[in-house]
Amino acid sequence: MTDQASTTGQIEKSAAKKLFIKTYGCQMNVYDSQRMAEAMGAEGYVLTEDQSEADMVLLNTCHIREKAAEKLYSDLGRLKPLKAERPDLKIGVAGCVAQAEGEEIQRRMPIVDLVVGPQAYHRLPAMARAGRGVDTEFPAEDKFEHLPKPAATRRAPAAFLTVQEGCDKFCAFCVVPYTRGAEVSRPVDRILREARDLVSRGVREITLLGQNVNGWHGAGPEGGEWGFGRLIRAVAEIDGLDRIRYTTSHPNDMADDLIEAHGAEAKLMPYLHLPVQSGSNRILKAMNRKHTVDQYLRLIDRIRDARPDIMLTSDFIVGFPGETDQDHADTLDLVRRVNFGTAFSFKYSPRPGTPAYDRPEVDSAIADARLQELQSLLSSQQKAAQEGMVGRELSVLFEKPGRLAGQMVGKSDYLHAVFVEAPGASVGDLVRVRITHSAANSLGGELIA
Repeated sequence: MTDQASTTGQIEKSAAKKLFIKTYGCQMNVYDSQRMAEAMGAEGYVLTEDQSEADMVLLNTCHIREKAAEKLYSDLGRLKPLKAERPDLKIGVAGCVAQAEGEEIQRRMPIVDLVVGPQAYHRLPAMARAGRGVDTEFPAEDKFEHLPKPAATRRAPAAFLTVQEGCDKFCAFCVVPYTRGAEVSRPVDRILREARDLVSRGVREITLLGQNVNGWHGAGPEGGEWGFGRLIRAVAEIDGLDRIRYTTSHPNDMADDLIEAHGAEAKLMPYLHLPVQSGSNRILKAMNRKHTVDQYLRLIDRIRDARPDIMLTSDFIVGFPGETDQDHADTLDLVRRVNFGTAFSFKYSPRPGTPAYDRPEVDSAIADARLQELQSLLSSQQKAAQEGMVGRELSVLFEKPGRLAGQMVGKSDYLHAVFVEAPGASVGDLVRVRITHSAANSLGGELIA
């Protein structure tokens, strides 16, 4: 009887349709890919890491980085031989490039069967059954309520949870308001329900996601709107959840209750990603950021007063149209004054449809030199921050085995990758570690008995 059941299970597993997903870009796309995989799982698909054996290939795209559409079409070109060999293979494009390009994707690449925007991916199963289609609408219904409940299997110990989508800020360089739509905040009860479900399946750390996550203002369970700080406190009350993070934030939405939560809520990790983009008031105005350098610096002081050990990270755009040497020098000055733990910096690249698209660009060689100078300064600050961890005792959540026997890798309170010799430890263990050394982009430590 056991042998027969085992054989049947093997046959069913081998007969399952296989789904390959390539995810580009941000954490929200990682979350979206997981939800699309769950939606297709209800249709009998199982994930595969081998694109060549897939019955469906899904490219979940991001429009933030340079030449996003060109990268998509290049990847689709590499799929042509596979589609020619296996005409039944379904190829889908999802995400922000799908939203921006729409039917143009199928016109340029007829091998593409499905095009679905980030607000309509709950309709992906029906589209797959139909065989071909384009859906880049912004539906009125809550897509999260139309997705199937995930299978009750253990997840990784850290997970993403989208609480807010879209953006109303309309920064001059950004496509998000056009590809993700206006800001929408999920209701409190639905967020808490999903968070409890994650914890019930082994998740110990949740990162709350949104294009403008600290602008979240969702409906409370008994009416009225909650602020983001109150939501964090409610999530922190879930038994079994040990850590909370959130990303990405806008300086204009760091409300008092959220700043207070950083000082009062032990489960909220001492790490904050708060993009500033430039240290020049003139460029900030041209970017339509709606905050000044002084306002940002005063905000940083308030946050550090609430949580003195907090690690701050940020985003910078170099070579924005009209940027001068003095604007660049102002950015370097801001970086020195704040002293970031790490930061992401990019050379400006125009996005069709954004207000800055047609503005005269800074000479590429000048922008490259400025980027190199900024990144050198940021790298020195990151190195100093990591070296400052040596000798400290930190909590580390193990997420996977390391390359060496008996080694585990996890994340510290400050989101540093930490390698620890820990024979007998398991994924999901939350342990105390003494940091012994700093490497290029990680820390090494030893277990504290």
